[in-house]
Amino acid sequence: MDAVGRENLRGIAFMVAGVGTFALMDGGLKWLAPHYPPMQVAALRGLSSLPLVLAWVVATGGLGAVLRVRWRLHLLRGVLAIVMLACFAWALRHLPLGEAYAIFFVAPLLITALAGPLLGERVGATRWTAIGLGLAGVLVVLRPSAASVSLWPGLAMLFAATAYALSALTVRVLGRTDSTQSMVFWMVTMLSVGATALAAPTWIPIRSVDWPVLAGIAVTGAVGQWAITEAFRRGEAAVVAPLEYTALAWGLGLDWAFWSTAPNARTLLGALIVVAAGVYLIRNERRAQATAPPSPPDPAL
Repeated sequence: MDAVGRENLRGIAFMVAGVGTFALMDGGLKWLAPHYPPMQVAALRGLSSLPLVLAWVVATGGLGAVLRVRWRLHLLRGVLAIVMLACFAWALRHLPLGEAYAIFFVAPLLITALAGPLLGERVGATRWTAIGLGLAGVLVVLRPSAASVSLWPGLAMLFAATAYALSALTVRVLGRTDSTQSMVFWMVTMLSVGATALAAPTWIPIRSVDWPVLAGIAVTGAVGQWAITEAFRRGEAAVVAPLEYTALAWGLGLDWAFWSTAPNARTLLGALIVVAAGVYLIRNERRAQATAPPSPPDPAL
C-alpha cells in the first residue's frame, strides 16, 4: 500500500468517528433550536467548545503554530462556519434530524464535484459510482415533491451544505501548510466571536435545563471538529467526503430515541442505500490499495 492509500484509509477512519460525534452534537443543537435564535445557537456551539479546543492546543504544543497561518483562508472558514451553523440551526426547528441530514448530504456531492477543478484530485469511476448510489438513497429519503419538504427550511439546509462544502475544500488547501491545531482553533474562535457579536442584540438567557446539553455539545463538537479536520487533512476530499452519508443512520436513530419520530419504509430504504454506498467505497479503496503494485524504493535510502 502506498502513502496516499494509507492516508486515505486514515482519513476514512477519522471521518466515520467525526460523523458519529457530530451527530450527537447536532442532536443537542436540535434540542436548543426551538428556544433560542439561530445565530445564538451557532454562538453557543462555538463558545461551548472553545475552552476544550484551547486546552487541547496547549496540551499538544500547538500554541505557537496558531499564529503562523494563512489568515485569509482562516477568515473565510470562520465566515462559512457562521453561515453554515446559523442556517443549520434554523432548519432544525422545522425538520426532523434524519430529513435534515438527507438534504445536507448534497455537500459530499458538491465537494467531490469541486475537488477536481479546485484541488486537482482524481475522481474515478468507482468513487462516482459510490457517490451516485449515496445520492440515490438521499432522493429516496427526500421523496422529491412540492409537499415533502418545506421550502424555506430546505433552502436553508442547502445553503448550509454549500457553506460546508466550501469550508471542507479550504481545509484541504490549508492542510498543506497549517497545523490541525491552528485550523480547529481559529475556526472555533472565529465562530464564537463572530456569531456572538451578531447574536448579542437578541440574546436570550440560557435556561438551567440546557446547561448539560451545552456541556455535551462542547465535548462532541470539539472531538468531532478535530476528527473531521484530520479526515480532510489526511485523505483526498473525493474519498472521505462520501463517508458523511453514515450520519443518516445516526439522525434516524436520534429522531426515534428523543423525538419519537419513526422513519417510514422509504426512509429506511434510502438510509440502507446510503450506508451501502459508503461501505462500497471503503471496500473498493481497500481492494485497490491491496492490489496496487508496491512503490519503488527510495534511491536515497
